[in-house]
Amino acid sequence: MDTSSAAGTTQEESTAPARPGWVLATLIIVAAVANLNLAVANVALPDIGRAFDASQTELNLIAVGYSLGLAASVLYLGAVGDRYGRKLLLVLGMALSIPACVLAAYAPSEGVVIAARILGGVSAGMAYPTTLALITALWSGPPRTRSIALWSGLGGAISSLGPMLAGLLLEHYWWGSVFLLTLPLAVVALVMALTIVPSHVNETTEPVDNLGGILSIVLVGSLVLAINFAPVPDMTAIVVVTGLLAVVAVALFIWRQRRAVNPLYDLHVASRRIFWVAATAGIIVFGSLMGAMFIGQQFLQNVLGYSTLEAGVAILPAVALMVVAAPISAKLVDSHGARFTLLAGYVFCLLGFVAMLVLWGDGSPYWHIGLAYALVGAGVGLAGTPASHSLTASVPVTRAGMASGTADLQRDLGGAIMQSILGALLTAGYASAVGSAIASAPPQTQQLVSSSVAAELEKSFSSAAQTASAIPQYANQIIAAAKTSFVQGANWAYTAGIAAIVIGGVIVFFLFPKKRAEDELLARYRAEDESPEPAPAS
Repeated sequence: MDTSSAAGTTQEESTAPARPGWVLATLIIVAAVANLNLAVANVALPDIGRAFDASQTELNLIAVGYSLGLAASVLYLGAVGDRYGRKLLLVLGMALSIPACVLAAYAPSEGVVIAARILGGVSAGMAYPTTLALITALWSGPPRTRSIALWSGLGGAISSLGPMLAGLLLEHYWWGSVFLLTLPLAVVALVMALTIVPSHVNETTEPVDNLGGILSIVLVGSLVLAINFAPVPDMTAIVVVTGLLAVVAVALFIWRQRRAVNPLYDLHVASRRIFWVAATAGIIVFGSLMGAMFIGQQFLQNVLGYSTLEAGVAILPAVALMVVAAPISAKLVDSHGARFTLLAGYVFCLLGFVAMLVLWGDGSPYWHIGLAYALVGAGVGLAGTPASHSLTASVPVTRAGMASGTADLQRDLGGAIMQSILGALLTAGYASAVGSAIASAPPQTQQLVSSSVAAELEKSFSSAAQTASAIPQYANQIIAAAKTSFVQGANWAYTAGIAAIVIGGVIVFFLFPKKRAEDELLARYRAEDESPEPAPAS
């Protein structure tokens, strides 16, 4: 193949819809509803834990429930949007998000909060995948890259603003108020989607693979639940069952997709190197952001004693750097390629997690906190655009739902898995540290700690705080031990985050093509998509 001609063919004609600014603003606002709902629960976790005396595992499920609902449904609903109308799914998702938020806000128990969060995630699964799918269908050429950069950068920034806004509400209202935060925005998004977004653009007439969709839901849901319950002492049976269910669902899903006439997830397209490496890279980088926010918000409140508002404001450096980095990322993708831009983002994310591991501890000054958040924000801002752009560029426009669903999985499955893994390690590390502290205490102190008290101390930081208030003569010692134990558990989580980022960086470095090879592959993909007989993927 002639390299120069191949590279030249990658320059698509620039197209955009009528009223492009308004259309893009609508899609970003819809994404904002999903992103804000994704993030607001983290700040309220300590308050929810106190309100319901919730265990750390229950708090993990509340935090991850929204991601779970979104990630489990996004592939199926993305395909439904491709077939029956992306605008229809956009509108239905915004409409359903309203009762889901209300149910979470006024839930009478932690179980209802978890269920409402999952329902809210499903509503976002209807709306969120259509945002990137519509960008892919309505824009092409450099305008698409710039639109994706704005969608990715502003979406991530708005998501990061969630903790600050939630913290402001928690200063004056009860824990459930954070789930009402997006109601006005959802109404605005619903009206704008109805009146501004075009209907039926480059949609397919192929039937939806419903069996594949059901299997995808089972696969993602069982995987995330298995990870969440792994550190819980009495949940071994559930972990084994959900883990086996995930393995069986993976096998059946692959079997179904290889044999379906119109597969939900085209494995030929998914096997393209640009596609699957970008998908893997995005899962890790977006998951790292969600994991950092999840652990960080609890650390700031439990260990450093920040108020909910202070904890929310603390992440503003991440917001600022994401907004600044997004347009830079779009330019770097055009000039240096996706590989270079992804690796640059990974370097910043790695530095952010190293800062958390080395600098964060009891008594850390704010500049330690702000530095780590700024580094992670810059990393996500740089890596987000190439991760999403590479997915949409390597698929035919009629498969935009598949590409956008995968891009959403980068955020949502990545967030669910990373939060689950980091939360599980936090739980295990915290319980281990508390258990060791009790075992090493003087005999007279151990005699005062009954098995039930020990169980409460090991359950979560909020349970330890409640126990301390019930035993005021030992309150200072209990809180000090709980803080030390939380830091140890958090360090386990940061170490796992560093390992994940290093693995992702190695995959991108060795397997993602450099710019010229990337241009050649994209040209080949387009030729394959226009040919009736697909060629082998590479």
